[in-house]
Amino acid sequence: MYYALICTDKPGSLALRKEKRPEHAAHLQSLGDTLIFAGPFTEEDGESMNGSLVVVEAASMEEAKALSEQDPFFKYGVFETIEIRPWKWTMKKPGA
Repeated sequence: MYYALICTDKPGSLALRKEKRPEHAAHLQSLGDTLIFAGPFTEEDGESMNGSLVVVEAASMEEAKALSEQDPFFKYGVFETIEIRPWKWTMKKPGA
């Protein structure tokens, strides 16, 4: 099943986000096929990052939560909240 990790940054954490971004990206790459897609939310300027949308494939909500807690942005306190929701990919799915 797919799970959407809707992550919101703590206010004032942009500098920490930028500092830890290489570790975050390496972590996401290490997930291999478990990672479906990911990218940052931004302010209206399209540049200032303020959260992330990460979609993973996991066997359960608990597994998706464990994956979210392995993210360096979680470990270093960039994320204020992570909402995890089951997600069904219905449009523009590759290979469909």
